[in-house]
Amino acid sequence: MTKTFGITGGAGFIGTNFCDRVLASGNSVVILDDLSRPGAGRNLTWLNERYPTGIDFMEIDISSTNPHLQSFTEKSDVIFHLAGQVAVTTSVQDPMRDFEVNALGTLNLLEAVRGSSHRPGFVFVSTNKVYGGLEDLEVRETDDRYYFPDLPVGIAEDRELDFHSPYGCSKGAADQYVMDYGRSYGLSTLVLRQSCIYGTRQFGIEDQGWVAWFVIAAVTGRSLTLYGTGKQVRDILYIDDLVDFFLMISDNINAYRGEVLNIGGGAERAVSLLQLLKLIESVLGRKIPIEFGQARVGDQPVYISDIGKATSVTGWVPKVSVEEGVLKLVKWVEDNKFLFAT
Repeated sequence: MTKTFGITGGAGFIGTNFCDRVLASGNSVVILDDLSRPGAGRNLTWLNERYPTGIDFMEIDISSTNPHLQSFTEKSDVIFHLAGQVAVTTSVQDPMRDFEVNALGTLNLLEAVRGSSHRPGFVFVSTNKVYGGLEDLEVRETDDRYYFPDLPVGIAEDRELDFHSPYGCSKGAADQYVMDYGRSYGLSTLVLRQSCIYGTRQFGIEDQGWVAWFVIAAVTGRSLTLYGTGKQVRDILYIDDLVDFFLMISDNINAYRGEVLNIGGGAERAVSLLQLLKLIESVLGRKIPIEFGQARVGDQPVYISDIGKATSVTGWVPKVSVEEGVLKLVKWVEDNKFLFAT
């Protein structure tokens, strides 16, 4: 049975890849996006060219109480809320706008779902930043990475919340509102605390989308700066694996109602900035010149998602290795250099 997916931020990196798979499977999408992100307009054009039918696009800023939000929820059988202000640095520069988009925008959507005739399932993409700076954990280092000696598989969902940075606060507030609307109003809500997602059609910039930005900079010959030592570690997840997970849970949102799940590459796909650069260099067959800058506020030395609960609850496991994912991304950027012309 086909259904209609309501996807906020549907013209963004994750949203575009998700829409592509949904439409390819014969389902339809309602894309809600304000097209403010770099590359969003190009992504929407790409989707429309691939799928002449099946796309209903609504250009809406979720931070305002737009009456069309109600129409969006009425059209949707299930909603994936991917839209948001996504950079810590931007949140520090403009915390008010960050709050309006991430916290207020999510609340506006929840209210629209609560007031809808059929109350579609609501999946919210949260962030690992809700766990804070993790300063209480011992960090050790090798020549090219930091690591947690006491948490080899990473941070689990029972970790105490500690919102750092305006971005952490706004996404954390939204995270908690989504959980509580499930409890207080009986909505089918699910919170996904994502780590670093990367892949094709990601127009990464220095402030956000670091894996893609490293590849774009390396392929196009742009300057590349590492803030801090470069030993910072993140678990990274290729976009195809994330979309697999989205499609899996969309089949029965009610089965996962009220859950909070960490979604990322896990310990097997954890790399440092320096290690990723070395991998890109091996793929390109040349050295990448880099500079170093001062460490950024709120930048965790290590973050690795413990994805054991997600696997236990849903059966999902990532399939794409870091090496395979980076190779795919490098090839896409090389084949589409025109998209990154300055």
